[in-house]
Amino acid sequence: MHDTVESLLAFLNASPTPFHATANLARMFEDAGFTPLDERSPWALEAGQAYYSTRTDASIVAFRLGKDLPERGLRLVGAHTDSPCLKVKPCPDLSRQGYSLLGVETYGGVLLNPWFDRDLSIAGRVSGVDAEGQLQARLINFDRAIATIPSLAIHLNRTANENKTVNPQQEMNALLDMERDQNFRDLLLEQVAEEHADAPLAEVLDFNLCFYDMQAPALTGLNRAFLSSARLDNLLSCFLGAQALIHSDTTETAVLLCNDHEEVGSRSDAGAQGTLLNDCLARLVPDSAARHQTLRHSMMLSVDNAHGVHPNYSDKHDGNHGPKLNAGPVIKFDADQGYATNSDTAAFVRWLARQGEPIPLQSFVMRADMRCGSTIGPITATNSGIRTVDIGNAQFAMHSIRETAGVQDVTHMTNLLSRFYGVAQVP
Repeated sequence: MHDTVESLLAFLNASPTPFHATANLARMFEDAGFTPLDERSPWALEAGQAYYSTRTDASIVAFRLGKDLPERGLRLVGAHTDSPCLKVKPCPDLSRQGYSLLGVETYGGVLLNPWFDRDLSIAGRVSGVDAEGQLQARLINFDRAIATIPSLAIHLNRTANENKTVNPQQEMNALLDMERDQNFRDLLLEQVAEEHADAPLAEVLDFNLCFYDMQAPALTGLNRAFLSSARLDNLLSCFLGAQALIHSDTTETAVLLCNDHEEVGSRSDAGAQGTLLNDCLARLVPDSAARHQTLRHSMMLSVDNAHGVHPNYSDKHDGNHGPKLNAGPVIKFDADQGYATNSDTAAFVRWLARQGEPIPLQSFVMRADMRCGSTIGPITATNSGIRTVDIGNAQFAMHSIRETAGVQDVTHMTNLLSRFYGVAQVP
């Protein structure tokens, strides 16, 4: 477990954006012998071999191809590469009171207050033209504290501890420097040249950039029982799914799908409402009738973190459904199908957890007077017809700049996913 946790910490630290997360996942698969596939080219697939393909540099699908797909189906694990954050606006340059600032846009249901007074960096993808006028894209990561969002002193806002409302348009512009003549796009050109000296850009046309906290992931707690990091929702699931797939010893068709844009509704070509999974399935099983048969023999575990019962806010949970950190994966239920779990798919997971050394499981449903969040589970099930169960590891501070999960749950979830990839048949 120690090696897995250390590798997880390194992955989280090296993945400040969905682009970096996808590149790191692709590197993990390539190092493990998976063959890269390009969606723009024909695929020549062989049973027993492993492959991966990316879309928009922010989503990835990887698989081991088994035999007899129509009769045996596939074992699909789903997760997402994006996390709520602050992004740089398209025209971000602001000059106020002798300072240079950057305009900020919120992405997803981000918890805003924890972003104040942090050492922030910027990373993402920059698109432009090279010296020959050809369109190119480059990943960048400043990897140093270049911005901050200062709080207003309590002397100037005496009710700050009584009212936590934040107006992101007015209060969250990021302090970058003293007032300067250089605009942000020129700064990006310099950063691209520094990181890609052999392939610089001549002009920046556009960018997709995220702010992120420079504080590194860490094991916390008196006995290091907790894992604290940004982006645990949902890079934790992406990493554990990749580890399980890479180390799986299975003759079944095992698939990992990590989509972008889950936090904003999955409405994109790279999101769960897009065609990435179905396009891949069409390549795996070209005949439509055989593909339909394959899907009805398949199962998906949609792996996205769950709300652990907070010791200071336990009344926010139903009394019988308060998952605890380090107590095992959480099966998530919602009568309105906010989660895709039903009694049959939940029973399968409970059965699976008993095959071998028992894996502890927990159950979660929201209070009857509150709504649950969203996942890729119901969307993927709707678009593909694959039976799905929503599960995840319990965590605190979901959608904050720094979240907390349980170290023991890393092992519990990895074991469950590995067992799922190897199961001979799903009901």
